[in-house]
Amino acid sequence: MDKLLIIGVDLVAIAVLTFGVYFPRHHRRDLVAAFLGINVGVLATAMVLGSTSVGAGLGLGLFGVLSIIRLRSSEIAQHEIAYYFAALALGLLAGLNGGVDGVTAGLMALVVAALFVGDHPALFGRYRQQTMLLDQALTDEAALRKRVEADLGGRVLHVTVRHIDTVNDTTLVDVRFRAGVA
Repeated sequence: MDKLLIIGVDLVAIAVLTFGVYFPRHHRRDLVAAFLGINVGVLATAMVLGSTSVGAGLGLGLFGVLSIIRLRSSEIAQHEIAYYFAALALGLLAGLNGGVDGVTAGLMALVVAALFVGDHPALFGRYRQQTMLLDQALTDEAALRKRVEADLGGRVLHVTVRHIDTVNDTTLVDVRFRAGVA
């Protein structure tokens, strides 16, 4: 009965994380299946590893390798990687513990709460990152900042020039800025 309870707690935690926090904010359907699949897969494997003589370290190492390969196979944003690892952590917490206790439930709630707060739109909501290709080769940083601020309608906090092409008259920049602030 304890194992069924921890499976239920895990499913509630991953459902809240996926359907209550991630999807309403980012609307990326393909990652919903990924988060659910990775969580349930890790939970099942961790429960089996926890009940056999195979070392948990071997299982965790295999999942680490598999997750790195998967995360490198298609473009995924940093906040989505955080959700991936939260899904992994929830499955591991539930699967390796073998039962429900206050510490496990609290740690699972902490993982969900950390992403709820850390990825909340109200937290630094006006701060943005943008890669821009400008139709002008700008080598003067002051002129570059002025141009980018005018284009973005915000205050540039940091700009990194990635490439200047004087033949085609373009500049590729990575910009960190605060929207709506001149």
